[in-house]
Amino acid sequence: MKITRQKHAKKHLGFFRNNFGVREPYQILLDGTFCQAALRGRIQLRDQLPRYLMGETQLCTTRCVLKELETLGKELYGAKLIAQKCQVRNCRHFKSAVSGSECLLSMVEEGNPHHYFVATQDQNLSVKVKKSPGIPLMFIIQNTIVLDKPSPRTVAFVKAVESGQLVSVHEKQSIKQLKEEQGLVRHPERRRRKKKVGGPNPLSCLKKKKKTQDTKSPASEKKRKRKRIRNRSTPKVLSEQQGVEG
Repeated sequence: MKITRQKHAKKHLGFFRNNFGVREPYQILLDGTFCQAALRGRIQLRDQLPRYLMGETQLCTTRCVLKELETLGKELYGAKLIAQKCQVRNCRHFKSAVSGSECLLSMVEEGNPHHYFVATQDQNLSVKVKKSPGIPLMFIIQNTIVLDKPSPRTVAFVKAVESGQLVSVHEKQSIKQLKEEQGLVRHPERRRRKKKVGGPNPLSCLKKKKKTQDTKSPASEKKRKRKRIRNRSTPKVLSEQQGVEG
């Protein structure tokens, strides 16, 4: 039974490798439901996944999945410990976390350029994953790991590519790489910013303010000084005159 499962896995991997560029190390995105099923089935993911896929694997998850497991409480504490040992891939929800299923769907959008596998027990997530071509899907059934066969949407996409109706993402990347190697793709050079010819300084165009003339003239200052002198000297003069007259 184990040999039959490995044969199916090898066949499905060859399909994804030839048509979508899936390669080692296989990056497997795990959600909380898959971790919980592995815990219940006593499956050692780090040991059994490489043997089942016959290649190097990387167990991955996202911050949203970890956040979701934290909020669910003690019932999924074991699943959270398994997810915490995985490599955390950056998602676009760094400001506000979303559900684990929504986050994993966003990680495989636009043709799944990073060639992620999605490992989940969530039926709704599995249905949505199958609607997009080129995404390998994994789940656990009867305490065994299973790589699902290519979805009908994936098979139809490959047939359309073979008939020339579509160009696969893998072929687009290969064509772009060949053009770059042969120098057919011109990389736009960075334009140097020209310094703007500055006009005259607006502050220099302002009219110079006239210095405010001091309203206190020197003559008035002298008068004030004289008045002060007179006020101080008058009592002395009067007293001297009175003394002489007496």
